[in-house]
Amino acid sequence: MITAVGHADLTSTTWDLVQAELRERMQGLPPDVPALVRVGAGLPLVFGRVVHEVGQRLVVLLPERGDAFAGAPFHDRQAHRELLALAEQIRMLPFDPLDRDACVSADERLVSGCSRLLAVWDGSPSSGQDATAHMVAYARARGIAVEVVWPAGAAREPAGHTAPLCVAGHRR
Repeated sequence: MITAVGHADLTSTTWDLVQAELRERMQGLPPDVPALVRVGAGLPLVFGRVVHEVGQRLVVLLPERGDAFAGAPFHDRQAHRELLALAEQIRMLPFDPLDRDACVSADERLVSGCSRLLAVWDGSPSSGQDATAHMVAYARARGIAVEVVWPAGAAREPAGHTAPLCVAGHRR
């Protein structure tokens, strides 16, 4: 199984570059390798779309609480619905998608269940908003193969542009 985690504060151009690189990497996999993603806007949705587009199986982790996304902005709820529609399988997981610590814990479970991690990561350390470096270290400490996805020309939004870890989104 393969999964993807990464920065949520990418520029519009970077989202396009990342999507193209994810597509290329997923097309190179055997057709029986499923992809796993935690429901959410941003990278989870972009990765889910790519997985579906290349014909791989998509497994989506969903919070056990049915009303967990009630407080999320409309575009985030749309992303959740789209991912669920793309999913071949849905797994329930206890976490609050609006709680950063719960999201990090859910991502740790997501990563620990995979044999490969695609990390959309610029190499920066973890911060109070972004746990990508933590996820990379977590995977490597468990012997999980990590592939960094940071295409030439990739960039993050300028400092001060913050977005919640779980529900930040690439809006298309």
